[in-house]
Amino acid sequence: MKRITVQWHAPRTSEALRRLLVQWRTFVLLSVCTFVAFVAAGLAGMAFHSSSAADWPAMNGAAASLPDGVLGEMAGMELPSFKSSESRTGFDGRRAASFLIRFITGINPHQPRSLLASEMPGLETSRAVLLRRGSVGEHVTGPEDHPPLPAPDGDEHDDAQKPETSDPPGKQADGTDPDEAAGGGAAPNGGQAAPEQPASPEKPAAPTETKRKVALIYHSHNRESWLPELGDGVKNAESDEINITLVGKRLAQRLEEAGIGAIHADVDYVTAIEDYRWELSYKYSKETVLEAMAEHDSLMYLFDIHRDSQPRGYTTATINGKDYAQVYFIIGKGNPDWRKNEAFAADIHRLLEERYPGISRGIWGKDSSNGNGEYNQSLSPNSLLIEIGGIENTLEECYRTADALAEVIAELYRNAVETNAGAE
Repeated sequence: MKRITVQWHAPRTSEALRRLLVQWRTFVLLSVCTFVAFVAAGLAGMAFHSSSAADWPAMNGAAASLPDGVLGEMAGMELPSFKSSESRTGFDGRRAASFLIRFITGINPHQPRSLLASEMPGLETSRAVLLRRGSVGEHVTGPEDHPPLPAPDGDEHDDAQKPETSDPPGKQADGTDPDEAAGGGAAPNGGQAAPEQPASPEKPAAPTETKRKVALIYHSHNRESWLPELGDGVKNAESDEINITLVGKRLAQRLEEAGIGAIHADVDYVTAIEDYRWELSYKYSKETVLEAMAEHDSLMYLFDIHRDSQPRGYTTATINGKDYAQVYFIIGKGNPDWRKNEAFAADIHRLLEERYPGISRGIWGKDSSNGNGEYNQSLSPNSLLIEIGGIENTLEECYRTADALAEVIAELYRNAVETNAGAE
C-alpha cells in the first residue's frame, strides 16, 4: 500500500491568512467610516433645520426662476391629468438653467456677487424668504442689502462721491423749498419737480390731528442714495446730502397734509456716532426710536425707510404712464411676534396693490442668520422696514411712491380710529 504524504507549507498558509485579515480590516474600516459619515450628515441636517426657520437657502428664489406652470407642465409629461388645455409658450431654457444652478449650488447666475458670498460669510446678508407675493409677474427677486463701498481715501466717514452742486439739496436758487413753494419735491442736480400726489379715490381728511404724533419715519441707513442723482461716473450710491432721508421727509409731509401727525428723524449716524460701525446701524436707530417713543406716547406706526440695492429692472413699475419706485416690505423673523408685524405690512401691501398694481414686490422675511433679523420690530406690532426703489431709481420716482404710501397709511389709520370709536 502506498502512503500519501501531505506536506504543509507554513509560509504559504500564513501569507493567505494575512491577506484575508487585511481585506477584512479594510472592509470594517470602510464600513465604520461610511456609518460615521451618514450619522454626521444626519446630525448636520437636524441642526440646520432646528436652527433656521427659513427655507433651504439654495431654494430661496430658485423656483422663481421658472415661469408659472412649468412644474405642472413637467408633471403633465407623465400624468395626463396635469396637462392644461390652455396654449402656452415654449419652454424657457434660460430660466430652467437658472433654476438648476440655484437649486444645486445656491448661486444666482444673474448676480455674480453670490459666488463670492457663498465663500465669504458676511458679504451677503440679504437672503430673504417670500412671505406674501406682489403682482410683479412671473419673476420674483428678493431685496438685497449690501454695505456701502469704502471711500477712495479709506475714510469711511466721508461721502465717497459728492455731486457738484452750488445749492443745498431740496432748495431752489432763491433759497426756497420747492416742497413748500409748489407742493412737490425737486429732484437734485437740476431735475424737475416731483409730480403732484396721485389722485385718490377719496379726498384726504383735513389736518386736524397733526399735533398728536402717530407715525415715526426714520432711517437706519440714512446715506443710501441713487446713482442717477449723484452724476455720471459715480459707483457708490451713498451720499451725506442726497439720500433716503429726503424720501422720509416727503412721506412725513404727506402724512401731515392728510391729518396724520408724523415725526421725521434724519440723523446722520456716520457723523453723530463716535467710532461708527455700519453693522451696528439698527442699534443706533433703536435709540432714536426709543427716544421718540418716550417723548410721544401716541406713536403707533414706526417706519424704517431704506433704498434697496437691486438694479432698476427689479425696482421700477410703470403705473398709468408714470414710473414708480417699487417697495419691499421686510419682516424680521428674529422678532418673536413677527406675525403681527407681517399682518400690518399685509394691510398696507393689499391697499397699495389695489390702487397701484405692481408697486409692491411683496413681503419678505429675514431671520438673524441673514442680517439683523429683528430690525427694531419688537418695539411695536406696527413697526416695519420698507425698501423704496433701488440704486438706479430717481428721487422723483421715490417721491411718487412715498405719496402712495402716505395715502394708504392715512386711510388705514382713519379706519382704525373709526373702528375703535365704534367699539366704544
